[in-house]
Formats: sequence, structure tokens, C-alpha cells
Amino acid sequence: MPTPRLRSSPAKHGDKMIELRVRFFTNGIARAKGKIVMKNAWDGGFVAMDSNESHGISPKPPKPFNSILQLQAVIADVLTDHSIVLHRGQKLRKLFKGRKK
Repeated sequence: MPTPRLRSSPAKHGDKMIELRVRFFTNGIARAKGKIVMKNAWDGGFVAMDSNESHGISPKPPKPFNSILQLQAVIADVLTDHSIVLHRGQKLRKLFKGRKK
């Protein structure tokens, strides 16, 4: 199925992608206060949307996740909160080819 016609606008180089940041907590792993254990983190943290003028994205407060198992749902929430619409990629189109809703 062809992609429907969508309104488009020019974008500067470097602003064509939509970017999310996933940050993991590292506090309290090291025994000494103010220290870290390199390459170690908790499985919780925050997901934040970065600003993007070309896409009209103004970041809202980051959303927390308490387990890496919640990460996919929190990413979906952040995208929805910013009115981001995802389009199925080619591999998923092949997988669902011919199936009706």
C-alpha cells in the first residue's frame, strides 16, 4: 500500500531525524558517595524527547521507567505525547502483507 500524501516542509541538515534520549540511573551502585562504578547502571531511568525545530518539537518533561521491561511502553508514551506518528517499515509491511484489520 503506498504511503498517503502528507504535508512536507524543508528541514536543515541534522534536523531531519527525530531523536529520543534514554538515560539510566547510576546512583547508589558505588559504595562511596559521589562515585560511580564504570559501565554499571540500574535498569530504570528517563526517556526524553529532544527539541527539533524542523519537526515543530518542543520537549516536554522526561518520562520515568522503573524497569527496562517498561522502556518500550514509555517510548511509545513519549512519542504519543509529542504527536509523533510512526510508519511501518518495509520488513513489517512484508510480514503483514495481505492481512486485513
